Amino acid sequence: VQLQASGGGLVQSGDSLRLSCTASGRPPSRYGVGWFRQAPGKGREYVAAMSGSGKTIDYDDAVKGRFTVSRDSAQNTEFLTMNNLKPEDTAIYYCAADFQPLGIRRDPTAYNAWGQGTQVTVSS
Repeated sequence: VQLQASGGGLVQSGDSLRLSCTASGRPPSRYGVGWFRQAPGKGREYVAAMSGSGKTIDYDDAVKGRFTVSRDSAQNTEFLTMNNLKPEDTAIYYCAADFQPLGIRRDPTAYNAWGQGTQVTVSS
């Protein structure tokens, strides 16, 4: 399974972006998708995730109320819509697939496949 993340860019504080994560190859019929980010000089941190069933969505407190996860199952594509972006949201954003279809996992080591990352830069 390969994941392709896209949609990053340079925006101003308060702007919005929508990231996409498309799976190709032979993904399982159900898989969870997590979003993570890594800012310069920092470790990879959890942002949000949707379970394989789509029934459970989880957000880190830092993005809750501003970011929204959604899915187009027919296209094997997940979206991360980011509103009211802040300079502290600047990072490389990654999507990852969790082949364990139940529940949500925040630990990046639990994920089975990763996209290459897309840069999000928010200027003040």
